Amino acid sequence: MKIFPSKSIHALDAYTIEHEPISSIDLMERAAQAITNTFINQWGHNTPVTIFAGPGNNGGDALAVACMLIGKGYNVATYLFNPQGELSADCQTNKERLQTIENVNFTEVSTQFVPPSLTSSHVVIDGLFGSGLNKPLTGGFAAVVKYINASPATVVAIDIPSGLMGEDNTFNNRSTIIQADYTFSLQLPKLSFLFAENGDLVGEWKLLDIRLSKQAIEETETPYYLLEEENIRPLIKERSKFAHKGNFGHALLIAGSYGMAGASILSAQACLRSGVGLLTVYAPRQNNNILQTSVPEAIVKTDIHDLCFSTPVDNDDYQVIGIGPGLGQSQETAFALLEQISIAQTPMVIDADALNILATQKQALTSLPKGSILTPHPKELERLVGKCRNSYERLMKACDLAHNCKIYIVLKGAYTAVITPEGNVYFNSTGNPGMATAGSGDILTGIILSLLAQNYAPEEAAKIGVFIHGIAGDLARQKYGVIGLTASDIIEFLPAAWMHI
Repeated sequence: MKIFPSKSIHALDAYTIEHEPISSIDLMERAAQAITNTFINQWGHNTPVTIFAGPGNNGGDALAVACMLIGKGYNVATYLFNPQGELSADCQTNKERLQTIENVNFTEVSTQFVPPSLTSSHVVIDGLFGSGLNKPLTGGFAAVVKYINASPATVVAIDIPSGLMGEDNTFNNRSTIIQADYTFSLQLPKLSFLFAENGDLVGEWKLLDIRLSKQAIEETETPYYLLEEENIRPLIKERSKFAHKGNFGHALLIAGSYGMAGASILSAQACLRSGVGLLTVYAPRQNNNILQTSVPEAIVKTDIHDLCFSTPVDNDDYQVIGIGPGLGQSQETAFALLEQISIAQTPMVIDADALNILATQKQALTSLPKGSILTPHPKELERLVGKCRNSYERLMKACDLAHNCKIYIVLKGAYTAVITPEGNVYFNSTGNPGMATAGSGDILTGIILSLLAQNYAPEEAAKIGVFIHGIAGDLARQKYGVIGLTASDIIEFLPAAWMHI
């Protein structure tokens, strides 16, 4: 699924109006019908509804919803804010339609606003401003937003919470953004929905199909996408009846230090559960016995050092190298990592402590083999690119890093982002908060390592990896819930995740 910048969404509306063809007021009616249908499926007729509409087309949507809910028997109070005495054409039309309803509870606010009483039983529909906003709300509109946010009412935002911008909110004022419990987004999500700091503003978001032109959506370019099952399923390669383990690659995993053998075990198990033909784990001597016992399917080779990775590995026998889980950051390990990178002839998956070492030796990033993948969480990324004010800035810096170093970046989080050197960003749609647990990232490293060894292209390996990782976590959640879920539970459900896809 594509994610468009706000300016492109308005172009899609215009294209649909011209080429369907359909009038703008009828397209607004279609959107309002979708919103109304979703609303009545969730809240009964005894729910008091208060609608706040702005002077633009978002307000026009809200007024059309008011008409439809009244027609369905809901008790609706509607406030239209028009301080400049100027409404969009479609907003004006829907205002006139609303005013024709007998005994309608409608107030147009031009100067003084007397706030209505809002209780916990009320549902507020926010239609003040849509995705075209490009500066923070101020004055009377800011005061209305603060009043709504202070109320105990449930808040439903039309398309996007008023005051929130579709992409970059770096210089926005959070206190003047609607804190929605639900956001009914029209046709497609907004980029800002996928950023952690906006979660409490957007609430639970739902996509409502208003039948914007499929042709326009297909032909309009964007660097942003939301990965869905239909995008992943065709990427999975079928296996020949006559296949043998040599067909599915030999991966090298350099992981673990004394006291951190668990990270190497989790990563190795995930790699094996994701179809690799052969896996060699390279670990310090002290970890040999536990690896041999815990991962009997893996080949174990040991470093000359008892406690840490200190000697680089000849990589001639391997299709890909994974390095970092539980590695530690000792001086010996740092030197060995840099030398491993310098001699590597195959793509590398770099995670955890390997990333932290690279953060102190940034010049090595440009020496990474072609097709390498970095898998940082936000703090690890910031060690590489510098402090970021918010998720948008972090994403932009990650895109710059991927482009400049010709690498792929898997930026982990609620909507893990796969970033390509060309600047495309694929957000993952699977996973849940139970996966925010120690070892979860080690598992993702193992999955991606396995896919690269099987000769998947780096972009494919990263996209499939994050998606399958999330499905396994979602299946584990069904059994264990979000609080009791551990990384080992994700591995338990990897086979089921692969069967599902």
